[in-house]
Amino acid sequence: MTTASRTPARCLDTLLDQALRGQLGPAPRSRRIAVAFTTSQAVRHDGRHGGYRNEVLSLRLDRAVGSCAVEPGELPPGTVEDCAGADVAALLAHPLLPVRVAALDAYLMDVLPHTPLHGAQPVTIPAGSSLERSQARAAAVVDLLDVSHGGTVLVVGVVNSLLVELRSRGISAIPCDLKGGTTEWGEPIGTDALREVGRCDAVLASGMTLGNGTFDALRRSAREHARPLVMFAQTGSAVLPRFLGDGVAAVCAEPYPFFWLDGGPGTIHRYRADDGGTT
Repeated sequence: MTTASRTPARCLDTLLDQALRGQLGPAPRSRRIAVAFTTSQAVRHDGRHGGYRNEVLSLRLDRAVGSCAVEPGELPPGTVEDCAGADVAALLAHPLLPVRVAALDAYLMDVLPHTPLHGAQPVTIPAGSSLERSQARAAAVVDLLDVSHGGTVLVVGVVNSLLVELRSRGISAIPCDLKGGTTEWGEPIGTDALREVGRCDAVLASGMTLGNGTFDALRRSAREHARPLVMFAQTGSAVLPRFLGDGVAAVCAEPYPFFWLDGGPGTIHRYRADDGGTT
């Protein structure tokens, strides 16, 4: 592996360029996406008042699957068909950011899979209902925060189970999401995360920030305010560990298949910058 693959990336575009140049692994023009698909779900948990929808674009490269969440209905018709059979280089330069993110995720998942050799610490999410598994994942994610009772966390990308877990530990949350609205408990959800960074002790953000183009600005702001940034990632689970040690303190990486797709046990992977990051 080259020196470039061992050092934190400066921004998402830099990482895409490194991949295109073959600095992170095999020439991407020589690799093809065998399968492209979307996963769409609607959720209403027992005991919860609201529901939500998810849609994810996924690309399969040999044994690896890369993913990027999108707003339902956001992808133009024919996107999946265009990705299937395309070489990775073409998709790394695709005009749609979610396609570029999913392609980079698949490529890095193949080159640097989630293993202890690459800095990953596996955590088992036990079998159970969708809500039980969501709560178990939330506990594993919040464990990565170095925030004590009475602290405040900016949550970018509102997930109810994460808010519940923070409350159970006596930690206040500032919920923020581009869609705005209110939480299940009637709390207003802000839409400008950058305005809130200075008011928190740490930032907990979804990998969806990669796919909607807000990640780099959020990472810069967290670094400027000296606030640790922890990412929970179904989107870009293999991409975000590349930023450990340069504005990202920890990552909870959850590659496809996600916890909400199956009732059996599964594995997520945690990374911490102070453990050395990726190799």
